[in-house]
Amino acid sequence: MNGPKLDLLEQSRHRVLNRMHTLLLTAGSLGLLGVTAYIFAGVTGVVFAVILGGFALFSMQRVSPKMVLAMYKATPAGPDVFPQGHRIVAELANRAKLPAVPSLHIVPSKLLNAFAVGRPDNSAIAITDALARSLTPRELAGVLAHEMSHIAHEDLRVMAMADIVTRYTSIMATAGFFSLFINLAGAAGGYGPGVPWLAVLLLMASPTIGSLLQLALSRAREFDADLGAAMLTGDPDGLASALAKLEKAQGRMWEGMVLPGGRVPAPSVLRSHPETAERIARLMALKTPEGLAFPEKPVRRAHSIVPRAGHRSGSPTHAIIQPLAENWTDEAPQALAAPEATENPRLRIMRGGVWW
Repeated sequence: MNGPKLDLLEQSRHRVLNRMHTLLLTAGSLGLLGVTAYIFAGVTGVVFAVILGGFALFSMQRVSPKMVLAMYKATPAGPDVFPQGHRIVAELANRAKLPAVPSLHIVPSKLLNAFAVGRPDNSAIAITDALARSLTPRELAGVLAHEMSHIAHEDLRVMAMADIVTRYTSIMATAGFFSLFINLAGAAGGYGPGVPWLAVLLLMASPTIGSLLQLALSRAREFDADLGAAMLTGDPDGLASALAKLEKAQGRMWEGMVLPGGRVPAPSVLRSHPETAERIARLMALKTPEGLAFPEKPVRRAHSIVPRAGHRSGSPTHAIIQPLAENWTDEAPQALAAPEATENPRLRIMRGGVWW
């Protein structure tokens, strides 16, 4: 098998750490909801929270990805429109063992962004046209693998559940404010508190605690998606390079919006995504010493599926929403044949082709 080896021990350590964080944070969110519901209405409140939460989660899972994509004015990018992206998605879906290949869509936006919607059997990946034009094919493969990992791990359902828990906790926490006024009125009249002060404080603090748990859960799932992307492509550098490019673009956007003070980074506990430096460090930790300086090997130039950048050789570009050049073919190159090795080989995209 061609390609650098990934550190299996580091993979296992990161996987266990990510799953442990997910379980603890999910348990914490559910526990907070249970305590809040119990304070609000006793056992009956807990029962209603479980029933309504289950119904809301079921309903959210039934939402068609097309509805979400329509909100962002996303347009399908099939093989005839974006063949290089379509082929990468198909190969990644095969490696992730998804029951169906996610559809690829382009969102008209100047922001560099990508997201996934749906379930493993009915999903879609959307990228902005600015993202597709800014990334190299190798970086794009890393980003698409990251979104593919979200779908394979059903992170969308996990985060939907976390969002429902946070919303229900906030709704029931409004009782804390009413209880506060009741206790203050009772104290003014010389009576004792109608509701224990500890319960009042917990109800009032529960929305903030729930939101912090939800953000922490989101960061844990992002780390796991990064790990999944590296395992799917066998190339942590591609995603790491894309993350650095996204961070730089985001910094320029903030500098244009904020006063001369420049970019004001949010505290880590208030971020839905981990800090880019930490994500890149974790990706680099997955590589063995041999993989830290793995040389790129030349590949055949036949059957290119990515447009060449003008007259410069060796510089791939993305002709998004543009017709294929006349001298290209839609036939799959021989290099796209499934690899014989059981471990995912490195997905390398060079000079207009997808190669292992």
